[in-house]
Amino acid sequence: MSSANSVSERALATSALALHAAHRGAPAGLSVLVGGLGLGYTAHAALADPRVAHVRVVDRIPVLFDWLRAGHFPLSAALQDDPRYSGVVGDVYADLLGEGGPRYDLVLIDVDHTPRQRLDESSAPFYGAEGQRRVACRLADGGVLAVWSAEDDDEFASVLDRGYAHASRESVTWEDPYLGTMTDTIFFARKSAG
Repeated sequence: MSSANSVSERALATSALALHAAHRGAPAGLSVLVGGLGLGYTAHAALADPRVAHVRVVDRIPVLFDWLRAGHFPLSAALQDDPRYSGVVGDVYADLLGEGGPRYDLVLIDVDHTPRQRLDESSAPFYGAEGQRRVACRLADGGVLAVWSAEDDDEFASVLDRGYAHASRESVTWEDPYLGTMTDTIFFARKSAG
């Protein structure tokens, strides 16, 4: 993601919500988990959808939530003033791969650079078949997983294709004022409706 352009960060939420609606209609009361606070654009885009009842953001870096509370982010007030938002310090991968826990209609992940370029090797199991089996258990029936990546990855796409009722990829192109045209990939997987 880039602070110069938030198009792919917002698309992580809006495209996942559109995929959910295309399959499940437009039910209200959606529960959303966002892995990675960033500058808050993904959470904000999710909250812009009136169907969303709750957005829980998990990030390992405590100071990001301090900066949010102090108003240092462009969307600080919008997030903090929305009663549907909550943010907690934690490891979203450990949360998703652990036993039990709440189920979500949407899980939106923006933590690692790519499935192969991880910030910490502890997230490696998330990208494998067993990890995705565990993640699927945390999705509600018909739920959608969306994972942001700075690059495409056929191996991860294949894991999703084998593990879910639906899997797809979306390329998001945007302009960086210093690097020029950039293309990110968002991976999507939808759990069977039951």
